[in-house]
Amino acid sequence: MTRSVSPPSLDRYDVAILEALQRDARQSNAELAARIGLSPAPTWRRVRRLEELGVITGYRAEIDRRKIGLGVLAFVRVDTERDNGEAIHALEDAIRGLPEVIACHYISGAGTFELQVLVTDLDAYSRWTRDTLFGLPNVKDLHTSFSLGEVKSGAALPLEHLRPVAR
Repeated sequence: MTRSVSPPSLDRYDVAILEALQRDARQSNAELAARIGLSPAPTWRRVRRLEELGVITGYRAEIDRRKIGLGVLAFVRVDTERDNGEAIHALEDAIRGLPEVIACHYISGAGTFELQVLVTDLDAYSRWTRDTLFGLPNVKDLHTSFSLGEVKSGAALPLEHLRPVAR
């Protein structure tokens, strides 16, 4: 479980860098500098600092899952047998190793984990749950909902709370 962490001290240029890179991480440093109103050298130093602080954690391509044959997105609530630390950690470790799981959250309310799972079709999902998921340590039961259509996905993170307060 992660705890709330205070964000590092970021000024308006840092926030502008984050906004611009979320929109287009492939832009050159010169383009980024022009967009945020700084020269290239300080822009480059700021990007490196944001990377070193762990604010920027990587750069990746966004792939259309349907175009590569991943037509089914399932939301799977996993109920566990035991809620003790050792059993939960063993299940977390096992889930991290499953490429079909694109996100996993430890949740409140009913269930213990909520998984987002991508597979090719319903038959593949059925096989995966039977052959893989139910074979994991500490899994008691599953409750699945299927996405009927994406309304919003891959959105940029909200950054308004990082803007310095106008005085």
